[in-house]
Amino acid sequence: MDVFFRTFLPAAAETGVASPTVSRHLPILRNCVDAGDPTILVTRCIRPEQSAHHSYLLLLTTRRLVVTEQSRVLHRLRLHLNTDLRHLGNVTWTPDPRELLVELAATAVDGVRERFLIRADRPSQVWELDALFSHVFRPKMTARAIPVPQAVAVPTAGTTAIQGSRPGASPAVRPVGASPAGIGRTPRLRPAIAV
Repeated sequence: MDVFFRTFLPAAAETGVASPTVSRHLPILRNCVDAGDPTILVTRCIRPEQSAHHSYLLLLTTRRLVVTEQSRVLHRLRLHLNTDLRHLGNVTWTPDPRELLVELAATAVDGVRERFLIRADRPSQVWELDALFSHVFRPKMTARAIPVPQAVAVPTAGTTAIQGSRPGASPAVRPVGASPAGIGRTPRLRPAIAV
């Protein structure tokens, strides 16, 4: 038994997803997730902008978010969303303990804003889902927010960096005392401020 299957069934049982529902959705979900990817959450959800004619099953693993859709009348299944977590943008979740709901929203690669409402059984489960989403999405959000340092030309002994070079270009280096671009004076250097 692989890691996905071993973790999928307990996660579905923990949120109260019925066995017939699990067995109907499992073939689609199985094709979307690697065998070594552990399941974090399996739960039913709804989309606030959709009518009540469809139900959704949300699967969250350490690497993927997969959502399947089932029509209520004919019980037809189809894949609604299958994406790598790295490809999701602007991920937000809003816990509402009074209504026993957590709204999960994210922008997919194609620019479509996906919103899902997850109903909890009790107020403590709302906060458990909040903690789970923090654990999964916060490291990815902070990794995107950290700016990548730009390469800077470090002056060697006897040279200084010329101020005011083009944005995005590495600064030019000239000998100390040489005039910048034909001007007859040495530029005033600004003091470096350590952050």
